[in-house]
Amino acid sequence: MRKTWCEKLEDKASLHKVLTLEKRFPCYNAVHKMGAEAGDEVVLVNASEVVDIMKQVPEGKLTTIVQICMKLARQHNAKGCCSLTTGIFIMTAANAVEEARQEGKSMDIPYWRTLKADGYLNPKYPGGQEAHKKLLEQEGYKVVQKGKKYMVQDFQKYLI
Repeated sequence: MRKTWCEKLEDKASLHKVLTLEKRFPCYNAVHKMGAEAGDEVVLVNASEVVDIMKQVPEGKLTTIVQICMKLARQHNAKGCCSLTTGIFIMTAANAVEEARQEGKSMDIPYWRTLKADGYLNPKYPGGQEAHKKLLEQEGYKVVQKGKKYMVQDFQKYLI
């Protein structure tokens, strides 16, 4: 039987894990952009660590996957954090919130306040970019279209 989004959000016994960054890692380019080099320590975290940071973003503020990764790296005294794993947990948290809502339950994770790098909306959130745009606009953010993507205008001034 297939796992629910809430089940997928449960911590894994095998994480957190600190690894030595290698160029062959799928997250290498993204982690390298954040300042880590091959040979540096990077951390793969559990979903609960990502969710804890997402929960701390108050109304009127935003964060990005890059900010979350950098905070997690500092917490684990590592040079970087696997952005691929972190991104999966961000998307999983968003889907778990919507799944719980459909079941009449509540999860206090304001996932829509977490943007992709450079302020772009996340097309993997429930309902895609359009739903993400609507939630942000309900909180007063101006969302602008850039080609096929959307981003929060002047997102940097709202970063936590």
